[in-house]
Amino acid sequence: MSDVLTVVELGGVLAAIAGLLYARKAYPAVYWVLIGLPLSVVRLMASYGSTMDACGLTVQPSRFRAVAVRAMTRREVRPVPPRRGLLRPTSTGLRVRLRLAPGQEPADVAAASERLRHAWGVHAVHVVSVKPGVVELRLVGFDVLRSVRMPRRVERGLLAVPVALREDATAFVRDYRTVPHQLVLGATLSGKSMFLRNLLTGLAAQPVAIVGIDCKRGVELAPFAPRLSALATEPSEAAALLPVLVKEMEDRYDLIKAHQGGGPGVPDAEITSDIWGLPEEVRPAPIVLFVDEVAELFLVATRKDEDRRDEMVTQLIRLAQLGRAAGIYLEVCGQRFGAELGKGATMLRAQLTGRVCHRVNDEASAKMALGDIAPEAVYVAAAIAPDLPGLAVVGDSSGGWTRIRTPHLSLSDAATLCRGTAELIPDVPALKPFQPYVPFSPVATPVPLTKPRPATG
Repeated sequence: MSDVLTVVELGGVLAAIAGLLYARKAYPAVYWVLIGLPLSVVRLMASYGSTMDACGLTVQPSRFRAVAVRAMTRREVRPVPPRRGLLRPTSTGLRVRLRLAPGQEPADVAAASERLRHAWGVHAVHVVSVKPGVVELRLVGFDVLRSVRMPRRVERGLLAVPVALREDATAFVRDYRTVPHQLVLGATLSGKSMFLRNLLTGLAAQPVAIVGIDCKRGVELAPFAPRLSALATEPSEAAALLPVLVKEMEDRYDLIKAHQGGGPGVPDAEITSDIWGLPEEVRPAPIVLFVDEVAELFLVATRKDEDRRDEMVTQLIRLAQLGRAAGIYLEVCGQRFGAELGKGATMLRAQLTGRVCHRVNDEASAKMALGDIAPEAVYVAAAIAPDLPGLAVVGDSSGGWTRIRTPHLSLSDAATLCRGTAELIPDVPALKPFQPYVPFSPVATPVPLTKPRPATG
C-alpha cells in the first residue's frame, strides 16, 4: 500500500511540474501571477542592496548619516542604494520607483537594466524618468510581444488611438496632436497593413475625415470605403485629390487668420495660430491622409508622367510642412523610402516626425526609417524575425525608440467596424466629389422554410 501511495505522490508532483511548464509556455500571464511574481518579489526584497552595490548604483552616505551609524550601531558604514518605493504588482510585471542619490542620473540605472534583469529573474527591465530625481523601474515578467493583449485601461482622446503594445507592456498611442506626421515602413507580410488597419479603425470611431490614397487599385483601403471621406486608387485620381487638400488647407489658414484679431468682434481669447483655438461652431474637422505604398506616386514609366509626379510630390511636401496647423495629418506608408525614389523624397521624409519600421529586407531600408533619428535602433529593426508579423521599432525626433507589436485584427472585422461608424463622416464639402461609392445592400427578407397551413374550423 505504501508503494502505491509513493507512486501516486510522485505522479502528482510530476503532473504539477508538467502543468507549470505548460502554463509557462501557453499561459505566461497565469504563470507569472502564480509563480513568477512571488519569486521576483522575494529576490528583489532580499538582494536589493547587494544588487545595487554590484551594479555600481550605490553612493557614499552623507556625513550626518555616517556619524549616526557609527554612534548608534558601531558598524562599518556602507554605501547606500537609491531609496526604494512600494512594489506595485501588475498582470504583466512589477513596478517600483527609485529616488536617486545625489550625483546619480537615470542613464546610470538604464545602463544597469540588463544586470538587474538577470539578478531578479524577469524578462526585461525598463527605466522611465518620472520627475527630477525619481525613476520608475518597469519589470516585465514575460515576453508580452509574443502574444499581444492590449491593456484594458488606455487613455483615449480626439486623434489619439492606442494601436499597438510596447515591450514594457504599456500601450503605444498614436497621437496626431503630438506627432502630426508619420512614416511607416515594412516589407511584404511584415504587419504594416495590420498596423494601418488598427489605426484606421481607431480613427473611424472619432469625428475625423479619413482620406486614402491607395494606388494598388484600392486593395488595401477599399474595404473601409463606407467610412472614408475620399479615396484615390490610381495616380491620376491622386493627382486630382492632392490639389483639393492643399486648397482646403489654404482656406483653413484664411479662417485662422480671420480669428487672429483681424476683426473688431473677435475676443482676445479666441486669437489662435491653429484650428484648435477656433470656436467649436466654426472649427473644421481634422483630416488624416493615408498614403499606402508611396513609391507608386514617385515612380513613373514615361517622361510624360514626370511633371505629374513632381506636382504631387510638391503638394505632399506642402501638406507635411503646413498641414498641422490646419488640422491635416499624414500617414505615409511604403516598403522603401530613399533618395532613389526621385526628386523630393528626402525632403518629404524629413517632415515625417514619427517613424515606424517593421521587418525590412535589408539594413539600408531600416536606415531610411530610423538612421537619422535613432541610429542605435537600426540594428534592432534589421533583426526582426519573419515569424513575428506586426513587430516593429518606433522612434521619433527626440531620439527615443522602443519595440511594439500590433494586435491581430481581421479584415472582415475592420470593415464591419468602419461600416458601423459611417454616420460619423464629417461634412467636408471639398471632398464630396472624391467620396468612394458604396453600393447599398438591403437586408434580405427571410424566407420561411415551411408553408403556412390555413386554419380549419
